Amino acid sequence: MKKENKSIIIWLLSGCLLIFIMVVVGGITRLTNSGLSMTDWHLVTDTLPPLSGAKWQEAFEKYKQFPEYQKINIHNDFTLSDYKFIYFWEWFHRFIGRILGFVFIIPFVYFLIKKKINPETLKKCGILLGMGAFQGFLGWFMVKSGLVNNPDVSHFRLALHLTFAFITFAYTLWVALDLLFPEKKKIKKSLRNIARLAMAFLLLQIIYGGFVAGLNAGLIHNHWPLMSDGQFIHESVFLEQKNLFLSFTEGKSGVQFVHRTLAYFVVGMIVLLYFKSINFTLDTPQTKGIKFLLLLVFVQFGLGVLTLLYGVPMWLGLLHQVSAFFLLTAMTFTLHRLSK
Repeated sequence: MKKENKSIIIWLLSGCLLIFIMVVVGGITRLTNSGLSMTDWHLVTDTLPPLSGAKWQEAFEKYKQFPEYQKINIHNDFTLSDYKFIYFWEWFHRFIGRILGFVFIIPFVYFLIKKKINPETLKKCGILLGMGAFQGFLGWFMVKSGLVNNPDVSHFRLALHLTFAFITFAYTLWVALDLLFPEKKKIKKSLRNIARLAMAFLLLQIIYGGFVAGLNAGLIHNHWPLMSDGQFIHESVFLEQKNLFLSFTEGKSGVQFVHRTLAYFVVGMIVLLYFKSINFTLDTPQTKGIKFLLLLVFVQFGLGVLTLLYGVPMWLGLLHQVSAFFLLTAMTFTLHRLSK
């Protein structure tokens, strides 16, 4: 690592940490059904939550005008105290997003003025800036889908918002790793190609994790290794929607089937990578990356099974999402070390 890159690496890794925290809080927001508590978006005036009883009541009255309250919470003896709880998690999620913006932009401007960013890294940081802005748009786009008629956000938009957050994290980490390991070495293409395929399967699995979350598809077929009634693919997969494409993208049973089946492919690709790597002479980062990746994929698989069997309790659902984040971290690090 070049000494002049140290501050930039710390800056990028700080961004990674904040994205991780934001995804965790986003998971809590989803699991507590807090995402629709703030019914509009103001860049400045929403920075702090309501600071008086009158402001809280005003926000609560606004919330009452939207489908989540009118179709669901009006029947649940939903009080101002309940509203404050769900409001906090959505506000906190957005607040971290603001902090993340400041943490990226202010040092970025400083590094530009001091001419500490080389042209290649500058291009990558420009991409990161665009990705961050687009992620903010996706958050608004997702919430908007639950404020019209259906008191639930679109599972497509939720999956897009979640997956893009993971991708933004992975790319931020990749840029930091480029600076941390500036030296080039001979690429072992067979291992790199397996790692690329494993990454593709992992990203597809993350997308389907968003589908499962958005459709609450983890609340059915709470059995493993087979689905309900001892069936590998339950008959309900073919009954919920009018064709297979819709069954596997919009049907609860179909989406869960794809998610639980993809898990085997993710594990299989990483196991293949591990056994294939034994035949090569690897450096320490490569070896540790692959071993850690192997450990994490089995941890994630086990957490997925437990989350399903216990009907998605909040703590397990959140732990499963956090573990997915660690798995993506290990996958990104390993792929980088096998590609550069």
